[in-house]
Amino acid sequence: MHNRRPPKRMGHGPGAMLQGGEKARDFKGTMKKLIKYLSAYKFSIITVLIFAIGSSAFSIVGPKVLGKVTTKIFEGIMAKISGTGNIDFDYIEKIIIILIGLYLLSAALSYVQGWIMTNVAMKVSYNFRKEISEKINRMPLKYFDNTNQGEVLSRVTNDVDTLSQTLNQSLTQIITSVTTVLGVLIMMFSISWQMSLVAIGIIPVSMIIIMIIVKNSQKFFKQQQDYLGNVNGHVEEMYGGHIVMKAFNGEKRSIEQFNKLNDKLYGAAWKSQFLTSIMMPLMNFVGNLGYVAVSILGGYLVVKRTIEVGDIQAFIQYVRQFTQPIAQIANISNILQQTAASAERVFEFLDEEEEVPEAKNPVKLNEVQGHVEFKNVHFGYNPEKTIINDFSANIKPGQKVAIVGPTGAGKTTMVKLLMRFYDVNQGAILVDGYDIRDFTRNDLRSMFGMVLQDTWLYNGSIMENIRYGRVDATDEEVVEAAKSARVDSFVHALPDGYNMVLNEEASNISQGQKQLITIARAILAKPKILILDEATSSIDTRTEVQIKLAMDALAKDCTSFIIAHRLSTIRDADLILVMNNGDIVEQGNHNELLVKDGFYAKLYKSQFEAS
Repeated sequence: MHNRRPPKRMGHGPGAMLQGGEKARDFKGTMKKLIKYLSAYKFSIITVLIFAIGSSAFSIVGPKVLGKVTTKIFEGIMAKISGTGNIDFDYIEKIIIILIGLYLLSAALSYVQGWIMTNVAMKVSYNFRKEISEKINRMPLKYFDNTNQGEVLSRVTNDVDTLSQTLNQSLTQIITSVTTVLGVLIMMFSISWQMSLVAIGIIPVSMIIIMIIVKNSQKFFKQQQDYLGNVNGHVEEMYGGHIVMKAFNGEKRSIEQFNKLNDKLYGAAWKSQFLTSIMMPLMNFVGNLGYVAVSILGGYLVVKRTIEVGDIQAFIQYVRQFTQPIAQIANISNILQQTAASAERVFEFLDEEEEVPEAKNPVKLNEVQGHVEFKNVHFGYNPEKTIINDFSANIKPGQKVAIVGPTGAGKTTMVKLLMRFYDVNQGAILVDGYDIRDFTRNDLRSMFGMVLQDTWLYNGSIMENIRYGRVDATDEEVVEAAKSARVDSFVHALPDGYNMVLNEEASNISQGQKQLITIARAILAKPKILILDEATSSIDTRTEVQIKLAMDALAKDCTSFIIAHRLSTIRDADLILVMNNGDIVEQGNHNELLVKDGFYAKLYKSQFEAS
């Protein structure tokens, strides 16, 4: 069973913040690149930093001011009891107004910096995704042949999201946390250095508890992610192949396997969540012990008249403010490591080798004739291992060329070279006498129409999928192409007809119907050079005869290359290229090759013997 894992997620609870994420190979270099990339927003980021510091500073001053209110109320009550005075409500009113002003100012600065930073984060995310999208279109096909699709998608989604989240939340959180810790420390020492030392003494105890719990819970979080990947993989496999599973009565085995995997996930998840859940009660217990110690020491200092009553209340508030940013600062290195790792993956992708640049003075043809010539072509996906050796062929405009051979002979490779998905190692491919490398890729590929064995349709209506061949085509032209490809004969039986929306995998129509739609798309494009790669492999014999007539009408005015396994379908080809192990072993028309009694004759006879 394949182990398909979901994107890595942090565990829940306080322990999750100290879990290790993926680390960047070049942390310093990547952060320099990221800072350079963000320099376009330096004014906004500097403004955010100033506002974040200001917001924290005004918030920090609040408890000290509130402490004065408490002191004034205490003194007024004591004076009233002794009969020497009353509570000074005018003073208290002024202090409360100042306090409300401080908190409103802090909230306003926090709101503005949050708004600016969100704007910056979204712009950066937008630009990264835009650059990655544009980069994908400039990448050579060989990159995608050798790279997992999930890897590319992960950079567009997970990695860019991580960067966006860091900029939007973590960057300002880092500033406010550091400011809060330093500011609170200063305010605490300004009240009492003795109580400050007691409060700071709580931190090592808290950190020891955190480290012990994280050390024990981390392995269970790792197991949880592994087992979650196994469960998801099993469910995905069973859902994807549920017809086969039911056909072979595999329900019982599937349920047993699921239960086994689910039990493992339950065990690991239970342990990780339990260890995480006990962290806050333990931290609160240690924190409460600290409050008791601070209160006892504070009471003693008040009795000695070293500090005022309001100072104890202010100090306890500062202790509460002190513990949370400490935990956030402990998480900073992990956040930065994850950010650097994500940025490194994005920059690596943006720095990948691109396709060979376009010709400086590209050829522009007023009218394409469709004359194709292969001149001493050598090619290998790996330059050290050539699979096409010194191939030459001259195809006149309007000719039908068939490329045949056993599986893996290199038939589709010829098409990839013709479309310039890959460039030849030696030799040249000419269209109307010009090297295909002298055209822009856009101009070159606009000459071709293509129908592949692997049909590609997107999440849109049937009408839109056919119009993909020529976006400016009218509805009447689309319907005409659909009639030629025999799409019109079945489309009216579908819900909404031409407006029926295909799902993401186009699984709401049959494989043969998908093939006919792609053929209609090629007919609509009216290409000068047509490529058919097993284009009728999923169509029944009767429909194939009808499609062949439509294709003959389409191919009448263009040069066509047909890759076929069923040799009976290409007997009327003007030229047949017979491939084996990457080489063109024979060339000629059907009758000439049968007379030679060579490799083609053996292939042709073997098909009829088998049938």
